Amino acid sequence: MKINEMNADDYLEFIRKLPIVSDECPVLKTLELCSGRWRLHVLYQLYKQSSFRFGELRRALTGITSTMLTAVLRDLIDNKMVHREQFNEIPPHVEYSLTERGKAIFPVFFEMAKWGEKYLLDGEDEE
Repeated sequence: MKINEMNADDYLEFIRKLPIVSDECPVLKTLELCSGRWRLHVLYQLYKQSSFRFGELRRALTGITSTMLTAVLRDLIDNKMVHREQFNEIPPHVEYSLTERGKAIFPVFFEMAKWGEKYLLDGEDEE
């Protein structure tokens, strides 16, 4: 059975049967892909706007260095989450945007927003 066809209880049973360290776990692969301080921040900013120039993106990400942003963008491009388009005009510039794979992470951000609203913004506890 594919994960998309499972409910939460089926998925819990599935992951409990996996070895502790497993290459088959899509959550671990996703966590690896999104790990690091800036990757999700970059993806989130790119989702909010259809494309960014490098400088615009750097200004939107308070605290990131140009070197770190370059490294994160290269990694996301290599993982086919971000598209880089170079415009050979005067003055030349580059724009970054999400690929379809990158856009597919939006439901995760939506669920994070719902969780954050419930447990962080409203101060509710799970007692």
